Amino acid sequence: MGSLRKHLLAAAFAALPVAALAAGAVEGGDKQATNWSAISMFLIFVCFTLGITYWAAKQTKSAAQFYSAGGGITGFQNGIAIAGDYMSAASFLGISGLVYMSGYDGLIYSVGFLVGWPIVTFLIAEPLRNLGKYTFADVASFRLSQTEIRVLAACGSLVTVAFYLIAQMVGAGKLIQILFGLDYWIAVVIVGALMIVYVTFGGMLATTWVQIIKAILLLSGATFMALSVLWHFGFSLNAMFAKAIEVHPGHAAIMAPGKLVTSPIAAISLGVALIFGTAGLPHILMRFFTVSDATAARKSVFYATGFIGYFYILTFIIGFGAITLVLTNPQFIDEATVATKGALASLRGGSNMAAVHLADAVGGDLFLGFISAVAFATILAVVSGLALAGASAISHDLYATVIRGGKANEQDEIRVSKIATVCLGILAIGLGIAFETQNVAFMVGLAFCIAASCNFPVLLLSMFWRGLTTRGALIGGFLGLISAVVMVVLSPAVWEATLHNPKGSAPFPIDNPALFSMTIAFVSIWLFSKLDHSKRAEIDRAGFDAQFVRCQTGIGAAGASAH
Repeated sequence: MGSLRKHLLAAAFAALPVAALAAGAVEGGDKQATNWSAISMFLIFVCFTLGITYWAAKQTKSAAQFYSAGGGITGFQNGIAIAGDYMSAASFLGISGLVYMSGYDGLIYSVGFLVGWPIVTFLIAEPLRNLGKYTFADVASFRLSQTEIRVLAACGSLVTVAFYLIAQMVGAGKLIQILFGLDYWIAVVIVGALMIVYVTFGGMLATTWVQIIKAILLLSGATFMALSVLWHFGFSLNAMFAKAIEVHPGHAAIMAPGKLVTSPIAAISLGVALIFGTAGLPHILMRFFTVSDATAARKSVFYATGFIGYFYILTFIIGFGAITLVLTNPQFIDEATVATKGALASLRGGSNMAAVHLADAVGGDLFLGFISAVAFATILAVVSGLALAGASAISHDLYATVIRGGKANEQDEIRVSKIATVCLGILAIGLGIAFETQNVAFMVGLAFCIAASCNFPVLLLSMFWRGLTTRGALIGGFLGLISAVVMVVLSPAVWEATLHNPKGSAPFPIDNPALFSMTIAFVSIWLFSKLDHSKRAEIDRAGFDAQFVRCQTGIGAAGASAH
């Protein structure tokens, strides 16, 4: 293992300078000039995080340390790490890009992402920490049949992780494409390879510290960028908005809603996904097992909500700053496509790169290098957390509990998790290449839809409804998951934009179907639980009292382990 680790680290260090020297085509057919300050900061961050991974690998000996950092992370540290997990490529690149393209409407994602946190604070955080050990499936299967519920939870987790990974890989690919001038697919492969190294060797401890460092850097960089934009307009929001209305092709329409979400049903459905999906994201839920007790879990959410709320205010300013300072600068526009697409849609690298170009506009090459490195760190850290959540679902829920019946030893379980990480990395690379043209904030919205339709209903009802049975959870959960995936595939976003079917041919007219799929899940779980009069159903209902006591008091909950 030690020699393998050294070889992998050496390979990663050796490959990065080669990648930096490579030059390929970027969107629009132009060559991208090599930005050495950006590449230097990028390499410094990668080397630093590989060092953290090496340190974490030496600390990580047990399954508890691999999955949950031994429960030894403080509430404040975990709060920053949760914020880091949440402030992903979708937040930084995607929302800024949506505001750049559509103005005011971009706020629907930033507000939606934020308002899910009261659900986590008051319903999920404390009971989850009291009942679980490594994954949310530990909670969902606490009084229900282990095999069936863990299979369901693993399926829900893996599909959610897959959609979320698409967004991160697209953002990372575009970023490195702009930064290094590499072909998009090569950029995606580099990100996938680094992710595999981080998770395979460092586990949750490395992932947590990479998240903490990246969150601090991202908040600092975004603050400087927002202040620079405001300084340009004499710290007058009115002056910034007036300039944006003047230069944007939509003019005054960018200050009104209706461009991104065209009907009340679509708006409600998107809101349902963003509000309830937060409480079903496996990589976020895993974070509550990294702290010592329920009190620390509550503190984690408190700190995370503050950091996330502040960050989303900044993304709005950054988006409008991009309209005023990037859209008006020919340096950032691909002249070859302006005649056919218009200046707005001809941004180099696409709308996801609006924030990166703004960094260049307000701070030159040096600040562009810093923001590019931070944006890459953002993506890499979130991808690592997602990969760990997906690998945990495979190794802990499927392999250790279902296949081995709870009799797997820890080393076997960790080995399976590492193999699963490699497989997830390969899957993420393939999906990232396939969905190259999608806005990353939108893709994360779909991940939230899956989480809200499968993971959240089963998790919530398992903790708070005595009448839930294994049969009800299994049938209802799978109906929610399948209906969400089918409706997403049949929506205009995938059916038309990704699969290139004719415009207007999508069988399901709404891009984010959470309102319908989550309703299907809840109603099905209730109906099939009510109709279940089996012996297993009696056991499921009888186990509620013991679960509820532990859920509320923490008596018997797993404690922290020494590092």
